[in-house]
Amino acid sequence: MQPEVRRVCCAVGSCVRSACAAAWAMGRRARGRRFQQPPQPEGEEDGSDGSRKRGQEGWEGGYPEIIKENKLFEHYYQELKIVPEGEWDQFMGSLREPLPATLRITGYKSHAKEILHCLKNKYFKELEDLEVDGQKVEVPQPLSWYPEELAWHTNLSRKILRKSPLLAKFHQFLVSETESILDMCAAPGSKTTQLIEMLHADMSVPFPEGFVIANDVDNKRCYLLVHQAKRLSSPCIMVVNHDASSIPRLTVDVDGRKEILFYDRILCDVPCSGDGTMRKNIDVWKKWTTLNSLQLHGLQLRIATRGAEQLAEGGRMVYSTCSLNPVEDEAVIAALLEKSEGALELADVSAELPGLKWMPGVSQWKVMTRDGQWFADWQEVPQGRHTQIRPTMFPPKDLDKLQAMHLERCLRILPHHQNTGGFFVAVLVKKAPMPWNKRQPKVQSKSAQARDPKASNTVAATKGNPSDQSELESQMITGAGDSEAAQTTENTESNEKKDGVCGPPPSKKMKLFGFKEDPFVFIPEDDPLFPPIEKFYALDPSFPRMNLLTRTTEGKKRQLYMVSKELRNVLLNNSEKMKVINTGIKVWCRNNSGEEFDCAFRLAQEGIYTLYPFINSRIITVSMEDVKTLLTQENPFFRKLSSEAYSQVKDLTKGSVVLKYEPDSANPDTLRCPIVLCGWRGKASIRTFVPKNERLHYLRMMGLEVLGEKKKEGVILTNESVASPEQPEEEDAKQTAQDPCNPDSVPGCDPGAAEPSR
Repeated sequence: MQPEVRRVCCAVGSCVRSACAAAWAMGRRARGRRFQQPPQPEGEEDGSDGSRKRGQEGWEGGYPEIIKENKLFEHYYQELKIVPEGEWDQFMGSLREPLPATLRITGYKSHAKEILHCLKNKYFKELEDLEVDGQKVEVPQPLSWYPEELAWHTNLSRKILRKSPLLAKFHQFLVSETESILDMCAAPGSKTTQLIEMLHADMSVPFPEGFVIANDVDNKRCYLLVHQAKRLSSPCIMVVNHDASSIPRLTVDVDGRKEILFYDRILCDVPCSGDGTMRKNIDVWKKWTTLNSLQLHGLQLRIATRGAEQLAEGGRMVYSTCSLNPVEDEAVIAALLEKSEGALELADVSAELPGLKWMPGVSQWKVMTRDGQWFADWQEVPQGRHTQIRPTMFPPKDLDKLQAMHLERCLRILPHHQNTGGFFVAVLVKKAPMPWNKRQPKVQSKSAQARDPKASNTVAATKGNPSDQSELESQMITGAGDSEAAQTTENTESNEKKDGVCGPPPSKKMKLFGFKEDPFVFIPEDDPLFPPIEKFYALDPSFPRMNLLTRTTEGKKRQLYMVSKELRNVLLNNSEKMKVINTGIKVWCRNNSGEEFDCAFRLAQEGIYTLYPFINSRIITVSMEDVKTLLTQENPFFRKLSSEAYSQVKDLTKGSVVLKYEPDSANPDTLRCPIVLCGWRGKASIRTFVPKNERLHYLRMMGLEVLGEKKKEGVILTNESVASPEQPEEEDAKQTAQDPCNPDSVPGCDPGAAEPSR
């Protein structure tokens, strides 16, 4: 577990990540501004002669050079004094420098440590004495504040990477591992994956208590979120598509009662002007204006308010932006605290991330219009600007009330302090219901009882669009903010009697955007599909079969998915009002000829770590050398395995198998983490059903360097296989071709390709 990160990210079991997709995408460049790069004289490509300066390079990458100057930006922040005295030049100089590349090692903790060992003892070590163009290459450095050295940064540029074979090899490693376990901290989902990792800190627990609900208002970004989350293969994540400022209140069944779901942890990562991202989104330099902040303030406050409403008493909510502007930061927090009337308070987290440098939040600031006009108080704002500038954008006038808010507990991270971007973070604790929620909403249930806030162990992530301010204010005044909970529970019983079918919400109740999603259909207890699976794999009686689902109501069930019991509860009770993009992990895939092997379904690698603890049959214990053989050869014959593995596999019937590697405590030089792979036992050969990127990942964990691939032979070349090439045997090839149970010849089996995800 990573306790420090857990506290900052506010993720213990579950959360509603309230963040919005910024439709204006500050980093996107206009496609109409592309120019051809002028021809370069021979020998000057990539500036190899060392004489070409940045300003003489023409339109690098097809884009015109953007001047990193904005006088209004400098005037605004110098006036607000958010940068310590004497540090302004450092601050601006840092903003003009490119942001270093950052990588974070994700996934199961034991696997992450193996990758870290590989990085430090192989790739980083090779770079220690490397020089390029007469200059020593800077070796990647760990982030001082991130626990266990699982996050690193480097200033290596793409131009330098092309000049050295060692750097090119390191770059290729990063690109390949990004598909498996490295998070390059750029795409949507970086924060969500951290939350999932915290749930699965103990990889021996297949179904940890709690779950993560990740939401984004942008349908396309939801699918990017799914892609990121899928790498962690968790049955405890759900991706939904809603406006965060009006995300629906969910209900769950607790001992036959319908109770409102409150979240223990909420990550409220709101849309913002993004002026803290100038180092990577250089368009911000010329587009920056205070109007962006003024337009976003209301949305940010609405999202934060909705998050606070759904937070459990005693729970924590993190509010974060990548903006330095108090209008988007302290002003939102102050307004939220003021209207909470003591229900919320800022937590002091100053000691929770040792090594992280930050500035305390400010308690005084002014508001500036896009044309440079300043206002220190709402009373100074002329009537004509009241729609653009709102009272909540200013500090509270009551000094005692302002002091009691402890805005200095907010954290502002400045780029020049630790070579980062700019960020703002505030951690809020809920002490009581929000004032407009004092009277708990009535829910139709067998018995109305007060809800234990600890009963929900949830994390959520959301992104939203602006909604009408007057509508929200009327909600809060009348206390109707949670009325949808009472209304929608009327439909709960009708949901449950649909035999576990959880479809998308009807169009009359919610306007859907993007792709139409398939329903989530839970497998009935009496479904004849399950007993053959249960028998073939000797599943433990504790196996939660009720959590199995498919994505179709018609025809053959081709794939079986699994969710935690908590997410099953959420799905069954909220399908009428919630647009679910994805949930569950694939655990079995139909093999069209599977009946010949006593079971129509083979194991899926995506869900094997969740499924393995319940399987008591068809398990083959393999050595590290066996794993290397299985991952580098397409169809190795039984005799190529160790004698221990051979003795296990020869007596098994044909069909899907589990290949399990356990670390050898007597041999510290071998791989120190367990590995579980899906395989297929044929007539005389065995193979793995592992996606290519995952194969390469495991090989690198074992210290092998992947050099290439012979696709026709189905062989992955490594430094070991090249050093000791194995001659192909004609008899082996002949026997493989004749093996009727070779997975290549089994219809419906896709042995090596990455398994599709819904």
